[in-house]
This record gives sequence, structure tokens and C-alpha cells, in this order.
Amino acid sequence: MTDSPSTAQASDLVEGDLLRPMLRVAWPLVLIQLLQVAYNVADTFWLGRLSADAVGALSLAFPIVFLFISVGGGFTAAGAILVAQHTGASAAGGGSDREAGEVAGTVLGFVMLVALVLGALGYLAVGPALSLIPADERTATEIVPLAALYMRVFFLATPFLFGFFVFVSLMRGYGDTRAPLRVMVVSVAVNVVLDPFLIFGWGPFPALGIEGAAWATLFSRAVATVVGWYVLFGTPAGPAVRPGDLVPDLDIVRDVVKLGVPSALEQSGVSLAFVVLTALVATFPPAVVAAYGLGNRLISLVFLPAMGLAQAVNTVVGQNLGAEKPDRAWRAVRAALAVVTAVMLPVAALTAAFPEAIVQVFLPPGSPEAGETIAYAATYLRIATVMFVFLGVFEITRGAFRGAGRTTTALGLSLVAVWLVRVPLTYVAVFVYDVGTAGIWWAVVAGDVVGAIVGFAWLLRGTWTTAVVETGEGGAPADD
Repeated sequence: MTDSPSTAQASDLVEGDLLRPMLRVAWPLVLIQLLQVAYNVADTFWLGRLSADAVGALSLAFPIVFLFISVGGGFTAAGAILVAQHTGASAAGGGSDREAGEVAGTVLGFVMLVALVLGALGYLAVGPALSLIPADERTATEIVPLAALYMRVFFLATPFLFGFFVFVSLMRGYGDTRAPLRVMVVSVAVNVVLDPFLIFGWGPFPALGIEGAAWATLFSRAVATVVGWYVLFGTPAGPAVRPGDLVPDLDIVRDVVKLGVPSALEQSGVSLAFVVLTALVATFPPAVVAAYGLGNRLISLVFLPAMGLAQAVNTVVGQNLGAEKPDRAWRAVRAALAVVTAVMLPVAALTAAFPEAIVQVFLPPGSPEAGETIAYAATYLRIATVMFVFLGVFEITRGAFRGAGRTTTALGLSLVAVWLVRVPLTYVAVFVYDVGTAGIWWAVVAGDVVGAIVGFAWLLRGTWTTAVVETGEGGAPADD
């Protein structure tokens, strides 16, 4: 008897060679993350040619936007965990192929309901949220209104944003990352092409400025959602989802909530911290605000290999614990830690050597203010290279805990890094000791270094391998 597509896919991860299939899952995820950043980079690139104020507005908008979408993001992460462990159990003969499809359908329907609510709330909250930022007079009168224009359009795109994110998560849990990559390529291509036309009014399009970047995102995400759902429902790829599975199964919803709430709290807690940090940074001149946002985006770009590998670890750990193979899950984590260290060391060295050249690609010097932004952002990048290896380790450890269903542990580690270290240190550096911008940059480094050390120490305890999400009636395990 031949294996079903789902079982055959899982067997690659729970049997035989380990590193090669894990990297096979990881490299499309790295490219997906790269393309995800390409959305933001394309916006930053074209808006940087519109004005430095537009880049600053994007810096103010992004943390608030991410705070809202991170809430639903926790439930998409729960879907990946559940699908991975059900798929692994099926491959080991402990469950049926249909269980993964039923889980995927319930997650899909539930997340879309959440997306509609969050999109409406976000749209209504734009004004009040931005009013809480303690900006100087110029930022308040010239940059904040631009951020509001971008955010209102962006929140209209929330259902499409989540429609694609949940597709990627479900396919990742199943072990198929190439199909989401192909869809992502199409979506990014649409965004990159539309950005300059809608921002500058090329051809028959009106010049919408910063709003044009948001509308380009909306259209490109809509394309990704339509194509992704076609793959899920209209092709053999991925878990076997049927239209009837979209009707929520309360038992599955209960597991999604148990795993998803800590993940949502983790993502939203980190996002809220970035809102607070952005508010602290907004007390500096606009060039510092723009440099902070630009630096954060560039940092997110250089550690994409760690992010993609951590998501692959999530899948491999989930499937192997579902298949009751904890030793193999441990081997995957150790291999990933070695790979991420080997990758991040040369990336850190290269970034430390050429920070100005990297920054100038995205904000070329055209005015004294742009020159200031480049100088601040280059200093930020050079200091941040100290944490690159630690950041990779931190990502892998949290990916392992999430794959094991230990989402509360991942929550605790993230909150330690941002709320116990980064936010207090930034406040003390800025308002108590008046260290200046260097205090902001070093607080970022300290948060991820401490998070990596604590996370790695907790990982070595090994308690995360003793309990997994049950594929039967038991539900989710208690955290360690």
C-alpha cells in the first residue's frame, strides 16, 4: 500500500537522514522571510525617494500595525504546531491523515474571523494609538499624519494578510514550504511593480504618496490569499482540507486557543514593547526616528537565515514529538544551533565592515537630513552585529519550544528579552543617564544576548521533550 501524500511528506522528517530534510524545509522559509522583508524594503526604498518624512512615518506605523496583526499571528502559529504533530503522528501510525486536514480547516476559519475583527479595531484605533506617541512638534505635525494615512489603508488589508499567513503556517506544519514560496514570489512581484506607480503616480495612476505603498500591499496580499487558498483546496498539496472543515470544531478550537493565546501574547507583547520603544525614540529628532526604523528593518534582513531555520525546527520538532521520537527532535535542535552559528558569524563580520554602504542602498544621501539618518543607522548596524549569533541562538531555542507545544515558555523568554531588559535599559539610557542614541542601540543588543543565554539554559533542561500536543482527547500539555 502506498503512503498518502501527507504521510509521505512527514516520513521525510521523522525517519532517515535529519539535516538534509530539515534544510529542505528551511531554505524556502528563508526565502519566504526574505520576500516578506521585501514588502517592507520595497516600501522603504520608494518612500525614501519620496521623502525622509515618509520613511519616518513608516517607522512610527510599523510597531502599531504589527501589534494588531501579531494577535492573530499567534493562532496561525498554533495551527502550524497542531498540523505538524498530527502529521507526525499519522506518519508513525498514531493518527489518520484526515485529522491534520480537520485541524487545518478549523484554524483557517477561526483565524479569518479573528482577522476581520482585528482589521476593524485597528482601523478605528489609528488616531488614538498615534496620539499616545510623545513626539516633538515637527514629528507630530508632519510625520504622524503620514503614518495615519498609511495605517488606515493597511488595516483594510488585514483579512488578506491573515489569509496568506495562515496558508503558509498550515503548509509549514505539514512540511511543504515550496508551495508557499511560489505564492509569495507572485505576491511580492505584484507589490514591487505597483509601489512606484501608486506612490509617484506613474502612467494613469494617481500620485498617492505613502497611501500608495499601503494600497500596493493590499492588492498584493489579496493575490497571495486567492492563489494560496486555491493551492490548499484545489490541489493535492498540503493537508487534506475540505470546505466543511472550515466550520469550527470546538475541541480543535480549544487546542488552538491553548496554544495560540500564549503565542499571541508573545507576539503582541513584543510588538507592544516596540511601540513603547518607538515612543521613546520619537523624543529624538526625525533623523534618529528614521534611522531606528531603517536599522530595525535591515537587522531583520540579515538574520533571515535564523528565522527560517527556526521555523523549520518548529516543524521538525513538532512532527518528531508527534511521532514519539524525542531523541530525533533533540538532534534537530543541536544541528540547527550549529548551522545558525556558522551562518551568523560571517554575516556579522560583513555587516560590521560595511554598514554605511548597506544603509545607503535604501536611503541615498540627498540632503543634510538624509546624511544624518545614514550616519545614525550605520552606527546602529555596527553595534547590533555584536548580537547576531546570540539572536540566531535565541530564534532556534524559541522555535524548538513552539514546535514542542511549549508556547508559554517561548512567551516567557520573549518577554524577558524585551520587557525585562530592552525597554528598561532604553528608558534608563535615554531619560536617566542621557546616554544619547548609543544607549538605544546597546539596549537592543543587551535584550537579545540575555534572551539567548536564558533560552539556551532552559533548553538544556530537556523537559520540553517529555510532553507534546495530544492527537487524541488529551489536548495541549502543561508548560515547563
